[in-house]
Amino acid sequence: MSTNSAAQAQAAAQKSARRLPPELNIFLVLIGIALVYEVLGWIFVGQSFLMNTQRLTIIILQVAVIGIIAVGVTQVIITGGIDLSSGSVVGMTAMFSASLAQASTWPRALYPSLTDLPVIVPLAVGIGVGLLAGFINGQLIAKTKIPPFIATLGMMVSARGISKWYTKGQPVSGLTEQFSFIGTGIWPVVIFLVVAVIFHIALRYTRYGKFTYAIGANVQAARVSGINVESHLVKVYAIAGALAGLAGVVTAARAQTAQAGMGVMYELDAIAAAVIGGTSLAGGVGRITGTVIGTVILGVMTSGFTFLRVDAYYQEIVKGVIIVAAVVVDVYRQKKRKT
Repeated sequence: MSTNSAAQAQAAAQKSARRLPPELNIFLVLIGIALVYEVLGWIFVGQSFLMNTQRLTIIILQVAVIGIIAVGVTQVIITGGIDLSSGSVVGMTAMFSASLAQASTWPRALYPSLTDLPVIVPLAVGIGVGLLAGFINGQLIAKTKIPPFIATLGMMVSARGISKWYTKGQPVSGLTEQFSFIGTGIWPVVIFLVVAVIFHIALRYTRYGKFTYAIGANVQAARVSGINVESHLVKVYAIAGALAGLAGVVTAARAQTAQAGMGVMYELDAIAAAVIGGTSLAGGVGRITGTVIGTVILGVMTSGFTFLRVDAYYQEIVKGVIIVAAVVVDVYRQKKRKT
């Protein structure tokens, strides 16, 4: 009798554990990292890390652009793919959108006859250029069957080259106040959260999300069940490209200028945010809520290192170690799930 009671209690505990959201552990990691910085701040700097509202605001603003990209990258990784082009797409779309957002008072406008345009024009162009880049990625992967790593690597190099060619390496400045407003204040964070909510709903409650998870879990089973795998992959990569384009617009608006070098290494930060947030590189597993928390973790880490006056190259080393550790944890989780 006691054995049966113990078994029932164990089963109930396991059932209760399964009900806990998978993001809870990631959130606890975020809290732990913040508390560690708080303690180290008082020891080495003599200041509080968490009680500085200005620092926390800067953290949130810094992660907004990476977060927008990471939402798209998460969907790509869930399908079992990867997108290395998003950082270069940010730079390319920043150049294109900024060139159509210049004020007539700027003496060196790239298109003198296309100045003072409504803000919707550069916004639509930036998102549209990113959408086109993502669509090309999807077509290459779906139609030619080349690995996503190679297809998006090619786009990464090409997009960076296009952004340099577009203005012969010159920056684009003199942007209108209406365009720059997109990147001021809390607006980048608002855009990030709106994007995250939209695609959280899309992945959890729509057919688009079910197809995305099905392809990542077992592409052959998804095809047998009637899913047009090729068409859906094109959609996923196009959406990721469009979100990278939106991030490029926000980046240009925040800086009030656009340069070909914008967005360097953003793709790795976005991938890191998704993986830290629990998205499996094996495909089929991941949530936008986890990616949001993973993005904030990256922001807290970067701000904490700066707060403790840690040199930038040490920051990159630690960030690389954390990415590898997150992948190792994911591999362990996958093995445990299979057993």
